[in-house]
Amino acid sequence: MTGSLVTLGETMALISAAGIGSLAANRDMRLSIAGAETNVAIGVARLGASSAWISRLGADTFGDLVTRELRAEGVEAIVRTDPERPTGLIIKERPNAMRTQVRYYRAGSAASAMTAFDIDSDAIASADVLHVTGITPALGPGPASAVHQAVETARAHNTLISLDLNYRATLWSREDARAALTHLVHRADVVFAGPEEASLVVPEGSTEELALALAEMGPEQVILKLGAEGAYSVIAGEVRKTPALAVPVVDTVGAGDAFVAGYLAEWMAGEGAEQRLRTAVAAGAFACTVLGDWEGLPTRADLEALGASDAVHR
Repeated sequence: MTGSLVTLGETMALISAAGIGSLAANRDMRLSIAGAETNVAIGVARLGASSAWISRLGADTFGDLVTRELRAEGVEAIVRTDPERPTGLIIKERPNAMRTQVRYYRAGSAASAMTAFDIDSDAIASADVLHVTGITPALGPGPASAVHQAVETARAHNTLISLDLNYRATLWSREDARAALTHLVHRADVVFAGPEEASLVVPEGSTEELALALAEMGPEQVILKLGAEGAYSVIAGEVRKTPALAVPVVDTVGAGDAFVAGYLAEWMAGEGAEQRLRTAVAAGAFACTVLGDWEGLPTRADLEALGASDAVHR
């Protein structure tokens, strides 16, 4: 295994209807887990790196499910169990074939009470990459302090800081997000964002203008995720356009996290920018061919089967 990544955030139990139609009309349910940060942790583990995840979970069956799934995927769970608060829950249904509806039950969850005291400084200091997202600081002052503690620890020990803006409008306003994410962009080495997310912290403009403006804030690597159009990046001052791979799309959930995992796994493997981006778009494409938040995260063999063998580090 090459390289190591540490991340932190909330992962919840996920209950989803097995079929299409109202949840009230579905009797078959599927139980899984969901969380952007753990998606990345699982993704890099499947691609050959080691990973760890820091958080709080409730002392309940859902918390047991999260830790069991992560350990089965080779992710170290650095978790504090909270006996007073539950593990968060997501309910997902597909009312019709054209729409997916998600409801979050995370208010008062164990992860929402996470603080800077939950951060394992030794794990971050010894890691190659710290990955954080814009989701965790949106959960409240405690989780925000945990992110900032993790970032400052990483900076003090020369651990690469990766930030995915990952804006969630249901968690906070654009104004609140702008202030917090602007600070994190200034502290990050690598920034991932969609164009709309980028416009939270820099003036609206073309894809090129957004990427260059983010790079001017300090990150050496800025990567805009463009979905079916691939990626646009500014890495060490060099602009690159990376086309997407054409695949039959089954479910786009988790594709952005797969992209991030592919990029960071190759960075930890010592690959150059072109290789990192090729693997990123290949991983994101593969994730779109499988249902589920993390189940479609690819292995190296999966990427080869996709026909993207040139995107696979050997």
